[in-house]
Amino acid sequence: MSGQYWAVIGLLALAAFAIRVTGLIAGGRIRASRHAWVLDELPGLIVVSLVASSLAGQPPATWLAAGIAVGVAIGTNHVIATMALGMAAFAGLGWLGV
Repeated sequence: MSGQYWAVIGLLALAAFAIRVTGLIAGGRIRASRHAWVLDELPGLIVVSLVASSLAGQPPATWLAAGIAVGVAIGTNHVIATMALGMAAFAGLGWLGV
């Protein structure tokens, strides 16, 4: 490997470390502020953003299956039931040709 590759690897390692340290500092400051509630809601918000971005451009059957999964999640608050019924809805809608 040439020196250029090692320089890029070192720069990326330094950037990754800086991002983590910045996150620790920002998280500590947020915990001490009146906006601490945001950190409690963050995992759910991340999941919702990932699911919403994956639904973009999908056919209506996928949206309907996702809606059924959301309904099951709200009704049961059970992760396995939500996944099972969401998958069953998606498979059933595909089988019906929706």
